[in-house]
Amino acid sequence: MARNKHAKRNLDFYTIRGTNKVVRAGDCVLMRASEKNSLPYVAHVEKIEVDNRNNLKVQVRWYYRPEETIGGRRQFHGARELFFSDHYDIQSAHTIEGKCIVHTFKNYTKMENVGPGDFFCRFEYRPTSGAFIPDQIAVYCKCEMPYNPDDLMIQCEECKDWYHPSCLDMTIEQAKQLDRFVCSDHSYDEDVKKPISMENVKGEHKRRKK
Repeated sequence: MARNKHAKRNLDFYTIRGTNKVVRAGDCVLMRASEKNSLPYVAHVEKIEVDNRNNLKVQVRWYYRPEETIGGRRQFHGARELFFSDHYDIQSAHTIEGKCIVHTFKNYTKMENVGPGDFFCRFEYRPTSGAFIPDQIAVYCKCEMPYNPDDLMIQCEECKDWYHPSCLDMTIEQAKQLDRFVCSDHSYDEDVKKPISMENVKGEHKRRKK
């Protein structure tokens, strides 16, 4: 019987060249971009394989950055936001440059420190159609935009809705110095001044690691 020249077997892990970092199926990785000086691609490793010529391959499912989608980047997209796609591919394992973590949106918004290897995902993306799943999410403020975790927002103590300072003709510094905040729909003259709770401020709270 003739030997299959392209026989493959699955590997449990792959050690990234020049490092001691181990990649396994289920990990998220940074992969070298084909364009020079471009940001690395982000992918979810589905499978690691080696053939009888010792060629190491990884089956990946790509994440897309907002700039890579049909609609492009929008105001509410976070700097570290990615979209999980249904685009699968097979790449050389040697194009893996490092590991990263793609957090859920909920977990990301609770993080105190965000490092260069931290991303978040709240949408799935279909590159062939340009569709997003879910196609509707909660919106806030007068501008009725989804929440961008990189932007500071303040909460009305009455209606509990969140607002961008700029949509209230306020600077970020002015918003931070507020004693309390009640939106125009719920304000009244006898409001008692009191310190604003940190629970009523969200966004722009992350200290980025270098």
